[in-house]
Amino acid sequence: MSRGMGRLALFLGVGYAFLYIPIALLVVLSFNDSRLITAWSGLSFRWYVALWNNERLIEAALLSVRIAAVAATGATAIGMAAGFALARFGAFRGRGLFGAMVAAPLVMPEVITGLSLLLLFVALAESIGWPGERGVSTVTIAHITFATAYVAVVVQSRLTDFDRSLEEAALDLGARPWKVFLLITLPLIAPALASGWLLAFTLSLDDLVIASFTSGPGASTLPMVIFSALRLGLTPELFALATVIIVVVSAGLLVALKLGRVASARVGG
Repeated sequence: MSRGMGRLALFLGVGYAFLYIPIALLVVLSFNDSRLITAWSGLSFRWYVALWNNERLIEAALLSVRIAAVAATGATAIGMAAGFALARFGAFRGRGLFGAMVAAPLVMPEVITGLSLLLLFVALAESIGWPGERGVSTVTIAHITFATAYVAVVVQSRLTDFDRSLEEAALDLGARPWKVFLLITLPLIAPALASGWLLAFTLSLDDLVIASFTSGPGASTLPMVIFSALRLGLTPELFALATVIIVVVSAGLLVALKLGRVASARVGG
């Protein structure tokens, strides 16, 4: 038994080292004074200063955050409705087709999704004149389209194991269905909605393929800018940007863990 546990610990250690050592190396290189990644010439914050003065990267980062926030909010609203329909409406006509359409973005290659959305926007522009040109709005709609599936799966799984006794009790006491949903159902599925929102936000912020198909001039997201910069070679500014993102994400995870512990303590108390 101890030998098996030792092997498991070894495999886990190798796996985590393979995953996190490159990230740690990236953080260290962001403080390298040299432009060459193969030579260490001293500790310096010059690349963070250069990143702060790089308007293209800053604007792309802010644009990606705005698109991700709007897309995550829209995907959460639509995904909640889709998950609610799949979990609560039983066997309605067209349920199989509806479920397949909701889940299709989960298994569909992003190249196919991006190309199909590009064809859709081109057809709409020729038929009704909208969109006049591809840009922030088309990228946002595209991100809502594929992120909705992830939110719907999270909400559906939460509602499947949902204890409906509180809802039934409220209905028996004369509460209207909409009031039961707002005061009972919605607060109880709020963690699932928050998880879906964060998942959709991350997917939108990280997307490169779909954004490349649906964006236009002046609407380059951060992954697109980084990808185009990598064609010319790695630069320490990208390391500094990655380090800032890592710090922000880590701080968010710590805050979420702290809030989760506080909520668990209140429930237990």
